[in-house]
Amino acid sequence: MSRPANPVEYAIAVDRFLSASTLGAGSRRVYRIALTTWAWAMVDRTPPLGGRRRNAPPPTVPLALLDTPHAAARLRDAFAGRAAAVGPRTANRELSILTAALRWWREQGWLTADPAAGLRRLPVAQRADAETRLDAARARAVLELPAPLREQTFWHLLYETGATIERALALDIAELDLPARRTREHNTPHLRWGDGTAALLPLLTLGRVDGPLFRTGRGRLSYRRAAEIFTTATRPLDPRGHGWTLRQLASAERPVGQHPGAAPES
Repeated sequence: MSRPANPVEYAIAVDRFLSASTLGAGSRRVYRIALTTWAWAMVDRTPPLGGRRRNAPPPTVPLALLDTPHAAARLRDAFAGRAAAVGPRTANRELSILTAALRWWREQGWLTADPAAGLRRLPVAQRADAETRLDAARARAVLELPAPLREQTFWHLLYETGATIERALALDIAELDLPARRTREHNTPHLRWGDGTAALLPLLTLGRVDGPLFRTGRGRLSYRRAAEIFTTATRPLDPRGHGWTLRQLASAERPVGQHPGAAPES
């Protein structure tokens, strides 16, 4: 069987990469946004930030630009710019997504070079003071709070995997391998969880085979709503009475010998 012709446009190559992946709908959407962001870098333009990035028409870019001598420098400058604009954690995630796409495109014979080969993930500062990070005892107290099943599962998943909040909320049921306690994704590091999440996920997904893992009504649970619920629920535990944030839970200390089950996050 002959291999399909090389796509001329970067956007078409993105479509083919995502169509060939095993990602769920939520993760596919995250990947598309990240890969579209890189299109701006390839023509030396700064991508819009926030909601404006999602609504702005991306530039039309030939895929062959990634095989030019200037591609590596453009991606290097773009990576530095993204890190300054959105922080190293988000920039690292976008780099991991681009790296996965570039690898697949080279496997198809559409590219010969790897313009991202010289890029390395940036260190992410781990703040350990009491104001910004929960110790293990407080984190366990959070997980023992009486809360709806959805919240209990979401909180356990964040704590046990060390995943970013955005990635956890983007999960679809079809991406889960419940017996193996991991996600099925092939193009990004797996998430692996422990006993707490393993006990709750079958209850949360009972009778459902697809769609968002964490939903509200018929839609996907939003970051804003998930954050509001968590902060409200944790106010009784916070000596200041303010409540804690989801990011504090995701970066919480764990007992000695217990580590997040995720491969390094992008």
